[in-house]
Amino acid sequence: MSTGSSSSSRVAAEQNNKCVNSVAAALCPLSNCQFSGVVISAIADEQKLEFNNIYKSSCTLSCSYDSQGVLLRIMLDNDQGHVLKEYMISADTDAAQLGRRCYAVSLESDNLVLRFGSDKDQQLFRKVVENVKHLRPKSVFSQRTEESSASQYFQFYGYLSQQQNMMQDYVRTSTYQRAILGNSIDFQDKVVLDVGAGSGILSFFAVQAGAAKVYAIEASNMAQYAQQLVESNNVQHKISVIPGKIEEIELPEKVDVIISEPMGYMLYNERMLETYLHARKWLKPHGKMYPTHGDLHIAPFSDESLYSEQYNKANFWYQSAFHGVDLTTLHKEGMKEYFRQPIVDTFDIRICMAKSVRHVCDFLNDKEDDLHVIDIPLEFHILQTGICHGLAFWFDVEFSGSSQNVWLSTSPTAPLTHWYQVRCLLPMPIFIKQGQTLTGRVLLEANRRQSYDVTIDLHIEGTLISSSNTLDLKNPYFRYTGAPVQAPPGTNTQSPSEQYWTQMDTQGNRNSC
Repeated sequence: MSTGSSSSSRVAAEQNNKCVNSVAAALCPLSNCQFSGVVISAIADEQKLEFNNIYKSSCTLSCSYDSQGVLLRIMLDNDQGHVLKEYMISADTDAAQLGRRCYAVSLESDNLVLRFGSDKDQQLFRKVVENVKHLRPKSVFSQRTEESSASQYFQFYGYLSQQQNMMQDYVRTSTYQRAILGNSIDFQDKVVLDVGAGSGILSFFAVQAGAAKVYAIEASNMAQYAQQLVESNNVQHKISVIPGKIEEIELPEKVDVIISEPMGYMLYNERMLETYLHARKWLKPHGKMYPTHGDLHIAPFSDESLYSEQYNKANFWYQSAFHGVDLTTLHKEGMKEYFRQPIVDTFDIRICMAKSVRHVCDFLNDKEDDLHVIDIPLEFHILQTGICHGLAFWFDVEFSGSSQNVWLSTSPTAPLTHWYQVRCLLPMPIFIKQGQTLTGRVLLEANRRQSYDVTIDLHIEGTLISSSNTLDLKNPYFRYTGAPVQAPPGTNTQSPSEQYWTQMDTQGNRNSC
């Protein structure tokens, strides 16, 4: 969590400096070097190209990394302990080669001509300057994301099939459309920003609600398909598709409303919410965000079948004679790997042993840094005796409009969405009784793979009983099969057989009338 604006700014500045230095090291391997025997002149007459030597003897040039580029120090060859002048070579530095050994460079208010002792030295120095010109500080997105993860992420969302999967989520798409059209007063004649636009479907909804202009930002190859849809629907005068990341692009104006679908599994997966919050730099004061806030719900659950399923998978590695090979040395690691996987599926809410704890993310006011480490305290008052096998997660988001509020829910009590629900198992389940209190925490720590490491700590109050686990949200197990959700065992209070035959008898009597 953020501990203060000044502290956050200082940390951000330090991270940016580290980032630039690492880029400099990558692009400018020659910039930690020295050149001796350099004669330095100033241009005395630009029209006649006359030069005056600045120093009486030849000099040594020292180049070293700096947060803004490469720091150039000038010293006399015979007195390298004394720095005569320092200049900063940056991406904006003007420079040009003059012949085979000379190089002209504009540094601050000085226009210098450097005559090197050899052709090779001149070529090396020129490469330093040229490489620095390619340096640009990494964007916020690039700083927090591994290049391989970003490449895979944008490739995934560049497929029409993946966009179709989301668009065909009737609950998701229809809820967005109803939230936008039901609050047309927030969109009429307004400028709208669509973050991570994908196919552009939300941009079209904004136009349907009367938006004057929509900027649709999409970093994947889907941007080209969104542009085709815009042109084929004749709304190019309304929707401008801008390829790129919101952290890196520039808009010509501030916007009245930001729309996006930034939610991942367990609300936070993929770290798209940080991009959504970052987009607020383009939002006018008192502007709107659709959605406005998100609620992450957490509840303890009991599901012996699910636990046994994962446990038995790991028991594959408990074989001492698999085709004549003893696998048992890997059993512990196999168990750890299976239980590190969050499970994406759906379930009957009656497996939950207590009312869910709600953690709120305010999209209008929370900072990006607030999502780097999310520490959620837990306190559950147990409603039924049983074995707690872990924690279940789902989320709701609210669209707070001027005319009406609309909710999109992924609760197990709501119609199923492509987000399903998520369950995190405990390797060591806890037996707990009705009336006891289960306390602890869920700690989500962001990683550079666009996801989170999830640590669960649970403790039965007043006892020494506890259990914990750390899971990798980037590597979930997709368990949903499409089969109807089964009621948890032991929920029947009457004989199902007698109920069935009673129903059939009643139906038969009706048919005979």
